[in-house]
Amino acid sequence: IQELLRVMRTIDDRIVHELNTTIPTASFVGKVDPGQTCKELYESLMDAHTKRERIIKNCISQTSAVVKTLKEEREKAPEDAALLKQLRKEQTKV
Repeated sequence: IQELLRVMRTIDDRIVHELNTTIPTASFVGKVDPGQTCKELYESLMDAHTKRERIIKNCISQTSAVVKTLKEEREKAPEDAALLKQLRKEQTKV
């Protein structure tokens, strides 16, 4: 998931470049509609943020379910060190 998020952040990481290529210089102002290109950039940013948020929330949901299951198992076997270690690892992920 970290690799997927890294790829999805590309547009954010390159925002200065994106702005520089989106907003036309004086020589291109008549050939390009700056309003439309800015709108398209905004929409692509919003789309990327929405997708990223959905992936993060899904990951949190899945990891929380694993934590809940591990807590239930921990109540049944409070002396299991390996189980405690796995529980702490999943809690850290959340």
